[in-house]
Amino acid sequence: MISPLRSKNVAVALAGIAVVSLAVTGCSGGGSSAGEGTAASGTYTFWDPYPQFDDTSDWAKLIDTCGAEAGVAIERIGYDTSDLTSKALLAGQQGNSPDLLLVDNPVVSTLAEAGLLTDTEQTGADTTDIEENILAAGQIDGKTYGVPIGANTLALYYNKTVLDAAGVDPSSITDWASLTSALEKVTAAGKKGITFSAIGTEEGSFQFLPWYWGSGADLTELDSDDAVSALTLWTDWVNKGYAPNSVINNTQTTTWQEFVTGDYAFAENGTWQLAGIKESGMDYGIISIPSKDGGAAPAPTGGEFLTVPVQSDDARYEVSEKIQACLTSTDNLVATDATLSYVAPTKDAQEAQVSADPDLEPWVTAVADARGRTSDDLGTDYPKISEQLWKAVQNSLSGSSSPEDALAEAQNAAASATE
Repeated sequence: MISPLRSKNVAVALAGIAVVSLAVTGCSGGGSSAGEGTAASGTYTFWDPYPQFDDTSDWAKLIDTCGAEAGVAIERIGYDTSDLTSKALLAGQQGNSPDLLLVDNPVVSTLAEAGLLTDTEQTGADTTDIEENILAAGQIDGKTYGVPIGANTLALYYNKTVLDAAGVDPSSITDWASLTSALEKVTAAGKKGITFSAIGTEEGSFQFLPWYWGSGADLTELDSDDAVSALTLWTDWVNKGYAPNSVINNTQTTTWQEFVTGDYAFAENGTWQLAGIKESGMDYGIISIPSKDGGAAPAPTGGEFLTVPVQSDDARYEVSEKIQACLTSTDNLVATDATLSYVAPTKDAQEAQVSADPDLEPWVTAVADARGRTSDDLGTDYPKISEQLWKAVQNSLSGSSSPEDALAEAQNAAASATE
């Protein structure tokens, strides 16, 4: 029986849910009622955000293998990301959660604060080898909810042909000033500078965060001088023609389509485009997004956490943890993350990935510098803050507000929303 407190928390989460996923993705019976016989046998339910993978896929076969090794059958359902979160909340409210749930990392805090997830202390999951900055996306109030299966993040792809024609050495780009200088040279040579996504959704915030954090700004103070400098940078690029006006409506997909025309020097995008850039035939390279004063900016981590929802029969956790441990073992992480275009969350698996594909090395470096969006105990405040951040970006790039005014308005709205 779900507790009255948990039911209240779920209702609040359902009322105010803002899904912040950037990855891809009839409600089924959950694990608390799906068992047949003892908890060590029968059927376990597994929900993930990968409806594109059917039962013949390597991903589905791996899940079945891990279930068999744990001595159970697994009933897997792949939902679209937005559907998955709402279904998980409703199932939790009804006391009918799946045994295992794979969700975009910012959603973890929503489910945990609603009282729907176990923590790793309850399940006995081992997280000692996982990189701290990747694990942080699933940590709230000192507890860890689930295990990451991988991470992706953002960097700058560049077109070597365009840079060479403009006389720009990509190794000279170490901070905002040197990047802006490169954009000036490229546009003076008749090409286009940089493209990115500034759309009025979480994608826009996701792409702005490296510049925001790279300025030294904190998400609890959207109107700081550092924050203003980051938004001013993007706004100046658009106003000077270094970035196209289309960025205000660009998704990460349309941004990529612009870049692969061959006209742009730079595109901000993610690990998931590596296969595409290889297929394009472009002479390309990758550099970290620079911080304002030099060094790599912390970009946000994307990727999913494999969580164990609360069950009425806590004896089921032992088997769920075995399945979780199987799916996140080094060999299986490497296989899974290659399929999903993720960087693995452990050093051993990352080394195996780079050994198999040296082109992943800059992405391993980028993930090492990355930061979880809900880190710093922002938890469920993050979506509320992020919404105001992308609105500020839209207002400034469209010319309807100055960077200072746009961020001042955003800070007031975020403060009210998170009281």
